[in-house]
Amino acid sequence: MRAIENWVLLLWGWKRWALALALGAASAMAMAPVDAFPVLFVTFPLLVWLIDGTPATSLITSLRGAFAVGWWLGFGYFLAGLWWISSAFLVEADVYGWMTPIITVIIPAGFAFFWAFAVCLARILWLKGPGRIVMLAFAMALAEWLRGHVLTGFPWILIGQAFGASDVTAQAASLVGVYGLTFLGVLIFSAPALLTGSGSEGRGRAQRVWLAIAAILMLGDIGYGSARLGGAEADTVDGINLRIVQPSIQQNQKWTEEGRAKALQTYLDLSDTKTSPDDLGILSRTHLIWPETALPFILSHEPDALAKIGEALPPGTLLLTGAPRAVKTPNFTQFFNSVYVIGNDGEIEAAYDKAHLVPFGEYVPLNGLFVRLGLGDLTRMIGGFSKGPGAKTISLPGTPPFAILICYEIIFPDSGIDENNRPQWIVNVTNDGWFGKTFGPYQHLELTRLRAIEEGLPVVRAANTGISAIIDAYGRPREQAPLEAVAVVDGQLPPALPPTLYVRNGRAIFWSLLLASLVFWAFSRFRQH
Repeated sequence: MRAIENWVLLLWGWKRWALALALGAASAMAMAPVDAFPVLFVTFPLLVWLIDGTPATSLITSLRGAFAVGWWLGFGYFLAGLWWISSAFLVEADVYGWMTPIITVIIPAGFAFFWAFAVCLARILWLKGPGRIVMLAFAMALAEWLRGHVLTGFPWILIGQAFGASDVTAQAASLVGVYGLTFLGVLIFSAPALLTGSGSEGRGRAQRVWLAIAAILMLGDIGYGSARLGGAEADTVDGINLRIVQPSIQQNQKWTEEGRAKALQTYLDLSDTKTSPDDLGILSRTHLIWPETALPFILSHEPDALAKIGEALPPGTLLLTGAPRAVKTPNFTQFFNSVYVIGNDGEIEAAYDKAHLVPFGEYVPLNGLFVRLGLGDLTRMIGGFSKGPGAKTISLPGTPPFAILICYEIIFPDSGIDENNRPQWIVNVTNDGWFGKTFGPYQHLELTRLRAIEEGLPVVRAANTGISAIIDAYGRPREQAPLEAVAVVDGQLPPALPPTLYVRNGRAIFWSLLLASLVFWAFSRFRQH
């Protein structure tokens, strides 16, 4: 191991950047669907040694070297982990296919700046000896938090998400959340770098202490998860029988004139599927859940469609379906990406409007600026939804109160749930059909599982092409459909858990970890001087 460390320390120029790029790409394999999270025990120690080898002749030289390492590391990570986003432009390849290679490079290049910031910050705070892995954990956790919040935020494939590879290791999200897991994960994964004893005076007591801390944290995570799942019952909520419809309608068919005309009947037919001789189909279901924009028209403006839905629903059955919603004002019409709740009389009982919109997917930031720059065609191509009011708990007779999160709203910790009026379950509707059989749908499901664990709430997930699932409050899929299968997912609603430690104190715990790191840094610097 010492020979490997010396080899990394002596790398220079493009060889350092190439190694950083390779480490980033390898680290992305810790995420779904590969879930090879042990690779991080290799990549992060090598990153520590790359930072150790950054020239320290001056602050500028040091930061320039750290920036290069961090940016190439991030570029490799996000290229390998997020390449699938550009596949959305292949749905209409004859029109937008030319953008695919550009988007494939631009998105990783942009997110790489967060990791460049992290490595620069870590280099500024770098300590001799084992304390340097604490500084790396601090810097990476802060950078990942910023990535999840700056502008509209995109907390996808956070380092802490690697713990989602196993139901057992994921349970710590109920204590510290995915940002807290990012801090602890970097600390744990970097610890093997201390085995060489470099960076301080020999292999002393400090190395043994920090290696022991890392081992205790990892074993503690496994022990806590095992104990938590060991006491978990497979209970269900009486009287709530769910059916999720996954039609797997391809994007290039969905928005055609024929696709719009056939959509409602397709969903109604699937909703009444008999999965066995004893299955009564729709008659035995209390709740039907259809995916995001299942109905590609303004449902509230289509009384015939509402009447048809009402006729199909048995007494007491509710339908939750995604469909656009329009609200007219004196000056303009607002459009929303919404979920309607419809009763068996065909009446709209409630609705939720998506609040966290996808930039350049559902709206155009700085729309006026694009028009002035002569890029009005781009804004018209994308169109635009208005932002909904935000977190909302829906309470209806005969149904446990629930929250609705549309598409990637589920990936944001601390958002979309009204903790002052806590729901008993979460409905997540999405349409991952843009991304086909790529990494994207698997990563989206993993993030959904982590939200269930953080919140202590079951999630009922309807995805157009998959992966639809009924997920309990421990993040375990009770029932799920394969990706791109035409299927229905039947099951009972799992119960909610009491608010988790993360729900009660999650933000405070995360910021306390960062504050403790700074206190540790100040104390260490004082001792060194």
